[in-house]
Amino acid sequence: MKNKIISVIVNVVLCAVIASVCVVGFVGGEAEQVISNGENLYYKSDSPKGVSMMFNVYQNTDNVYAIMDLLDGSGAKATFFLGGSWADDNIDCVRDIAARGHEVASHGYFHKDHSKMNYEQNLSEIRPSVKLLNAMLGSEISLFAPPSGAFCDATVTAATALGLKTVMWSRDTIDWRDNDTELVVTRATKNLQNGEFILMHPMDVTVKSLPRILTYIRENGYSAVTVSYNIGE
Repeated sequence: MKNKIISVIVNVVLCAVIASVCVVGFVGGEAEQVISNGENLYYKSDSPKGVSMMFNVYQNTDNVYAIMDLLDGSGAKATFFLGGSWADDNIDCVRDIAARGHEVASHGYFHKDHSKMNYEQNLSEIRPSVKLLNAMLGSEISLFAPPSGAFCDATVTAATALGLKTVMWSRDTIDWRDNDTELVVTRATKNLQNGEFILMHPMDVTVKSLPRILTYIRENGYSAVTVSYNIGE
C-alpha cells in the first residue's frame, strides 16, 4: 500500500510538470547571451570509443521496444532522440530506454524546422522537451538532434544555452523512406569507421535490418556505444 501511494504521488508530480511544460514552456525566451557554439556541434566523434546508433523517435512505440530488445541481445547501447510530443504519451517507454542503459536525448517537441527559427523560437521549441525528459528521468539530458537535420546558428546557440550539445550524423540509413533492408544495412555499414554516428528511426524495416547491422559492428571489432560516451561525456 505504501509503495502504491508513493507511486501515485510521483505520477501526480510528473503530470504537473508535464502540464507546466506544455503551457508555460512556449512563453517567451530566456535572456541568455548569444554565445559561440562551434564546440557544441557534432557529426561524429573525434576521439572515438566505438560507433553510435541514433534513433530519432516520434512514432512506432512497439518498434522502439523491439529495437531495444535487439540491442540488449547484442550487448549494444544506443542513443534515442525523443520528440517531446511522443514522450508525453509514452512515459513508461522513455523510462525503460534509460533503465536498459541507453541514452535519452531531445529531438525537439513538435518536429519543427529549426532552420527557419530565430534564437527565441528555437529556445521555445527545445526547452519544453528538455524539461519534460528531465522530469521523467529524474536526471538531466545533454544532447539535442534537430528534426530532419534542419538547423541554423541560432539552433546550436539555443541548445547550448540549455546545456545541450547539438548532434547530427555521419551516415543516414534513410529507413523512413526506403523499405529495403539491403539498402538500410548497406548505408549503415559500408566502409563504416570508428566514431561514426548512424541515423535510424523506429521503422519496420529498421527492426528487420538491425540484427545484420549489429552483427557487422561486432564482427568488425567495433563497440556500439551511446553518443555521449563516444564523444567523451
